Amino acid sequence: MLNLAADTPRRRRPSLTPMIDVVFLLLVFFMLAARFGLPEALPLTLAGTGAEYTGPPRLITVLPESVLLNGAPVPDLAAALAPLMSDPSDIVVLRAGDGTNIERLAQVLAGLRAEGFSALTVVE
Repeated sequence: MLNLAADTPRRRRPSLTPMIDVVFLLLVFFMLAARFGLPEALPLTLAGTGAEYTGPPRLITVLPESVLLNGAPVPDLAAALAPLMSDPSDIVVLRAGDGTNIERLAQVLAGLRAEGFSALTVVE
C-alpha cells in the first residue's frame, strides 16, 4: 500500500512579516505626507461688494519695516486712522509696498481687525 501522506509536503502557513512591513511603511509614508495644523485664512471681501468710499483718503502702505498712512509714517496706525473715520465700517484701503511679504501684510490686517476696523480692502 502506498502512503501518500508521507510523499506530500506539509503546507506552510503564510508569513505575516512582509505584510506587517508594508503596513508600517504605509504608516510612515502617510505620517510624513500628512499636513499638520489647520491652514490659516484671511477673511477678505471682494472689492466693489461693500459700501461706497466716503470721507478723507485712508490709504495704508505696508512696508517691510514701517507703515505709512496717506504717505506719512505713523507709529500707532489705529490712533492715526480714528480721526479720518466717521464710522468703524468706513473703507480702509491697504497696499503692500515694494519688498513687503504677505506675512507682514497679514499682520497689519490682523492688527486692524483687532482694533475694530471691519471694512478693509487690499489693492495691488
